[in-house]
Amino acid sequence: MSVLPFDQRDGFIWVNGVLMPWQDAKLHVLSHGLHYGSSVFEGERAYGGKIFKITEHSERFRKSAEILDFEIPYSVAELDAAKQLVVEKNGMQSCYVRPVAWRGSEMMAVSAQNATINVAIAVWDWPSMFDVNEKMRGIRLDIAEYRRPDPATAPCHAKAAGLYMICTISKHRAERRGYADAMMLDWQGRVAECTGANIFFTKDGVIHTPIADCFLDGITRRTVIDLARARGIEVVQRRIMPEELATLDECFICGTGAEVTPVSEVGPYKFTPGQISRTLIEDYTAEVNK
Repeated sequence: MSVLPFDQRDGFIWVNGVLMPWQDAKLHVLSHGLHYGSSVFEGERAYGGKIFKITEHSERFRKSAEILDFEIPYSVAELDAAKQLVVEKNGMQSCYVRPVAWRGSEMMAVSAQNATINVAIAVWDWPSMFDVNEKMRGIRLDIAEYRRPDPATAPCHAKAAGLYMICTISKHRAERRGYADAMMLDWQGRVAECTGANIFFTKDGVIHTPIADCFLDGITRRTVIDLARARGIEVVQRRIMPEELATLDECFICGTGAEVTPVSEVGPYKFTPGQISRTLIEDYTAEVNK
């Protein structure tokens, strides 16, 4: 299927406080964010024209920049307003929302304290990937060769662009092998997350999910945990070894893009999507459409 390149689309993108035509939103090739990965971003969704958990995303956006040692020059309230403006000006109701911030071109070396911090916000169409019955078939996951890094070696609690390099490599490898995505282990060989989504398992009616200490504690992840507990379902955050997967019942992933998506396979391990997965798909759909 042919997809229109992102630099050739129509609409409006907010750049440094100015709403401009989509194709005019450009940056120079000698930008620090491009060369050194000094960039952070968010992935958000609007449902019915309203961005889900908009303020939590703006807060994390600013926090991510702080971890990378720069400050986004807009307040949370200003970011919220800008994102909502971009959704409205592009005439969208259900869409993906992408704020991004990066160091500019004033300095081109590892040290770049005086580089200008640029901020842009774009939106594009991204419908839900499956209806509930299609989702319940489950997707297939490979097991990635790359692991999430030791938190002493990388700013793992920032949604930093550079941290996604190994995710892209892992997802490409998985797709070439016929899988939809890949499950990543942490630096000690324990289950961590997928390339762009958090992962959950069930056993005897209890949900189990890895401790988010070397990867993002996703906003969707926290939402799903809250929804499960509101249903009276116990959620245990703990260390999970990959060999345990042979003993678990259901598996599902969650994230802004994936929403809640059941899994039928993780490498050699098989799962049967069941009632907990279906319930959380339905509850999450209701929550985002309030």
